[in-house]
Amino acid sequence: MASVETAAEHDRILREIESTDTNCIGPTLRSVYDGQAHGLFMEKLDGRIRNHDREIEKMCNHHFQGFVDSITELLKVRAEAQKLKSQVTETNTKLQDDGKEIVTTMEELKQCRVQQRNIAATIEKLTRCLPVLQMYSKLQEQMKAKRYYPALRTLEQLEQSCLPQAGEYRFCAIMAENIPCLRVHIRDVSMSDLKDFLESIRKHSDKIGETAMKQAQQQRSLNSAGMQQQSQQRGGSGRRVRKEMPVTELEGQSSSPLSEQDSGILDVEDEEEDEEEEVPGAQELVDFSPVYRCLHIYTVLGARDTFEHYYRKQRRKQARLVLQPHSNMHETLDGYRRYFNQIVGFFVVEDHVLHTTQGLVNRAYVEELWEMALSKTIAALRTHSSYCTDPDLVLDLKNLIVLFADTLQGYGFTVNQLFDMLLEMRDQYGEILLKKWALSFRQILDQDNYSPIPVASQEEYHSITSHFPFQDPELDKTPFPKKLPFSEFVPKVYCQLKEFIYACLKFSEDLHLSSTEIDDMIRKSTNLLLTRTLSNCLQYAIKKKNVGLAELVQIIINTTHLEQSCHYLEEFISYITNVPPDTMNATKLYGTSTFKDARHAAEEEIYTKLNQKIDQFLQLADYDWMAAQGAGQASDYLSDLIAFLCSTFAVFTHLPGKVAQTACMSACKHLSTSLLQLLLEADVRQVSMGALQQFNMDVKECERFARAGPVPGFQGDTLLLAFIDLRQTKFTPHPPPFFAKQCGQPGRVSVAKQRMTDGLDAGGGQDE
Repeated sequence: MASVETAAEHDRILREIESTDTNCIGPTLRSVYDGQAHGLFMEKLDGRIRNHDREIEKMCNHHFQGFVDSITELLKVRAEAQKLKSQVTETNTKLQDDGKEIVTTMEELKQCRVQQRNIAATIEKLTRCLPVLQMYSKLQEQMKAKRYYPALRTLEQLEQSCLPQAGEYRFCAIMAENIPCLRVHIRDVSMSDLKDFLESIRKHSDKIGETAMKQAQQQRSLNSAGMQQQSQQRGGSGRRVRKEMPVTELEGQSSSPLSEQDSGILDVEDEEEDEEEEVPGAQELVDFSPVYRCLHIYTVLGARDTFEHYYRKQRRKQARLVLQPHSNMHETLDGYRRYFNQIVGFFVVEDHVLHTTQGLVNRAYVEELWEMALSKTIAALRTHSSYCTDPDLVLDLKNLIVLFADTLQGYGFTVNQLFDMLLEMRDQYGEILLKKWALSFRQILDQDNYSPIPVASQEEYHSITSHFPFQDPELDKTPFPKKLPFSEFVPKVYCQLKEFIYACLKFSEDLHLSSTEIDDMIRKSTNLLLTRTLSNCLQYAIKKKNVGLAELVQIIINTTHLEQSCHYLEEFISYITNVPPDTMNATKLYGTSTFKDARHAAEEEIYTKLNQKIDQFLQLADYDWMAAQGAGQASDYLSDLIAFLCSTFAVFTHLPGKVAQTACMSACKHLSTSLLQLLLEADVRQVSMGALQQFNMDVKECERFARAGPVPGFQGDTLLLAFIDLRQTKFTPHPPPFFAKQCGQPGRVSVAKQRMTDGLDAGGGQDE
């Protein structure tokens, strides 16, 4: 039964192998080898192969005879075909030989007739095409001679007249095809000339702007000379120049922060250059014919709008390049000058094109460019001028901007924003001046010896009083040599104040400001100099660690004289601005308050330093609070302190009375308080009678100093009241009520009383 099943399975596998693709028989064969009867399967397979071989052999034997018969018939047909081919070839050869002469004769005849027809047609057409060729030759000559406008006219005649009459020929078609190319060539050549023109004006913008600004400067010089001449003819009541100032005018101060310069516009030409020499204009520096020619050609070509658009676009690009400043422009004035020259040159060219062409550029376009240039120029100037720290450079820049604005204003451009920016720059210029004058003031104060100025002759006295308004009839009666009450920094500071005013005046010129506006600007700037710069410098000089009492006294004297000179500065400003000092709403100088504040600070510093010096002497005090008896005289440290105070107050003779009296009273009160504090120190447990006697001797020395009147002006024994508390420290069973008040609280009175009582009790116990 198993063998039957195996045989059936093998038959199924063989059928599957015969009917299935060879790529898929792998699993089938694997099932055979997985079984145990693969030997039987191989026998079965061999048997199946033999059966198929027998079937193939039977089929071949059945058809073999028919195949042999077909081959035999094919061989017979081949022999007949060879014979037929030979006959056809022979017949063709004979036919070709017989017809060759006829064909040759016919071809010759045909060629002759074609030539005759072509010659006749050529003669006819050449007669019609000759004008075209002549016109085209003329066009080539005009193109070679660069006569582009006549060439355009020839092209137009050739295209509209000659070519339509000539007919449709290849050369006419080529010419017709070349006509747009020739137009494009003419357009491109003219555009190339325009590009050369644009490059030329870009290169020459600097020179064009320079010459335009020179012309503006010459015009201003002529106008200024005319106005001065008219002023002289009328009597010359205009603004007075510096050399006409009164004797208080500073002359020849080479050490001033800002050197003397002309107050006019900045010189652009060399001094050696002849001012009367005619300056060439833009049309003399640049050949404008390419732009005119290109405009005419584009107009003929019907592309005027394209040309205008291209020209304006390229000029906008050049404007952006011109308006882009160099990164180091702020370092020198030449950098600003080149920047302005390029801008002026650009707009001079545009103005020339505007007035010499019909619509290539219009006023609206130029104004639009100018608005863009104005905003970018102002932004660049604000940025780069902020880096400037030299007032001379800022002043030269201001003069250059004024010349720049006046030049463009002469061409019809609006420049109000430039003058508004100059007003902003005026504040920056003022800040730079304040910084520079701060250094100058510091240097003057540091180099001053804070001693009265010795004067040995009338020339020296006049030299000083010509720089500083000082009048003292009593001192004038004193013979030489003599001393002025103030030190050298007083005339120097006063001269620097006037130099600052001159520097402010220079910047305000040519800004189209009224005299009142200039006067107000100068006064406000001077107030900043007084209240901020000079005040800080004086405070710095007063607060220095190494400044002594004598220096502080001299500072008080100096500030007093400077305060008295403030009204001269008011008159000086009114004098140079031609504005009466009593004008309504006129700004007043704050010099008086500035010098008063400095003087009060010096006074407070004197009080503080006196107290500090007293504290230094008191640190030398060495009381033996349990001494059996006193030394019989004042303590050495107190004697030295009294001697120091006497010599110090002797220096105060030139100070105002109230200052000296306040300093003396403050010192005495501080001395009294400090001596009282010695009794209240924590380490003082008891005070003996001997120590009290010595302390009483020191108090008497202080009272003797107060009675001597070290500073005049005290009424009666007013100065003695400073030591009344010390006098109450002499032992009493019941201290008076004002002693408790002066000590600050009753507890301090009890402490002092208890210590003295304890000391006396201890002394009594020893006696017993």
